[in-house]
Amino acid sequence: MPRKPPRRLTPEERALWDSVASSVTPNHADLDMTVEPTDDTAPRGVERQIRAKQTAPLPDFRVGSLSRSSVSHDLSPSLTDRLSRMPIAVDRRTNTRMKRGKLKPEARLDLHGMTIAQAHPVLRRFVLDAQERGLRLVLVITGKGKMRDEPGPIPQPVGILRHQVPRWLALPPLNQAVLQVSEAHLRHGGGGAYYVYLRKLR
Repeated sequence: MPRKPPRRLTPEERALWDSVASSVTPNHADLDMTVEPTDDTAPRGVERQIRAKQTAPLPDFRVGSLSRSSVSHDLSPSLTDRLSRMPIAVDRRTNTRMKRGKLKPEARLDLHGMTIAQAHPVLRRFVLDAQERGLRLVLVITGKGKMRDEPGPIPQPVGILRHQVPRWLALPPLNQAVLQVSEAHLRHGGGGAYYVYLRKLR
């Protein structure tokens, strides 16, 4: 049995379709959702023609293709900013002289080359001993750290000791001995060292 020819749109239907189609916006910016009626449209609806724009291919990716300099492993906020926002516990004159490098540390501890497991007990002993000796200002040198030659699967902050030392000083038992921690002046190591101002023993 021969098929009946499709019904053509009337002028009123065509005008209505044009009005609706002009008000439609695509759901995706990268798709051209052009919908056009055809004269040989089936009675039950209008054939829609959707033409997708050809998207640019993704760039080739190879393991290890990212440059090491473009990846930051510093997971913590800036230590300089964080320390500068902490409340000042010493008097203003002492704080100003300390920031300008005018106060000479009475003792110093160099943690260069130590692991976390080695550095933590050494720092604890140094700070508590310095307080027992009646010292007020000591210098703890951590270094700024460097990018590891072979980074592991878990990112580590650059300068792990530089990040850990302020945290250790803020936890017991050292927090009972420490009055204030601040980044050292350039003449005493700058961002690779800390001034640790100790409390007086009661």
